[in-house]
Amino acid sequence: MYKTLSEAVETVLALKPLVANANHCEVVVAPVFTALKIVADRLEGSNIAVAGQNCSTETEEGAHTGEVLAAMLRDVGARYVIVGHSERRQLYFETDSMVNRKCQAALASDLNVILCVGESLEQRERGIAERVVSGQLSGGLSWLTASDLDRIIVAYEPVWAIGTGRTATPEQAQEMHAFIRRVFAERYSDQAANELRILYGGSVKPDNIAGLMSQTDIDGALVGGASLKADSFAKIVNYDRQ
Repeated sequence: MYKTLSEAVETVLALKPLVANANHCEVVVAPVFTALKIVADRLEGSNIAVAGQNCSTETEEGAHTGEVLAAMLRDVGARYVIVGHSERRQLYFETDSMVNRKCQAALASDLNVILCVGESLEQRERGIAERVVSGQLSGGLSWLTASDLDRIIVAYEPVWAIGTGRTATPEQAQEMHAFIRRVFAERYSDQAANELRILYGGSVKPDNIAGLMSQTDIDGALVGGASLKADSFAKIVNYDRQ
């Protein structure tokens, strides 16, 4: 929940030239709902796509005050939507069942889904991190078919490393990413697991992105605070050119 309309536009206009030559990855920004349309318009024709930060569980218009349909996000130019972010789960009590319905709604509206999973510090210390993440994957994607996989991106965000300044070591992140890929291999196929994109999210910064991206199963980053300034976000995008 950052940036007014003018601030959002200023940020993406500053970002555009800084990542214009980034052909090694996809670049996506996720502004607040009020800025989605104008940001998408200003980025039209560029290599930066737009995501919604959330969407409704519903698939049709109706009396759901305060909600936004996935189809409405698509209508204003979004190509992605973030679903099940840890803050939605923690602060707004979203369940795996709700996340599941949101994923279905997003896919039905031709949006790509960035599904967030991750454990709390207490769950990690109890030794149940993998069980928690596996449960979130199962609950959020229980209906998923192999044909849907190319529109699903998983983002692993250890809750204990979000906004705390703490970051999972590259080795800790790699361990969980490899586990997530094994889960997909067991449920679908080795090919599906190998093609799945898994992002790491949790205090990603310009000075730790290279170490994270050197890991075998880390395919990208879900960037929080460091994305609020164009220069720091661009340094993350262009980490391999620094």
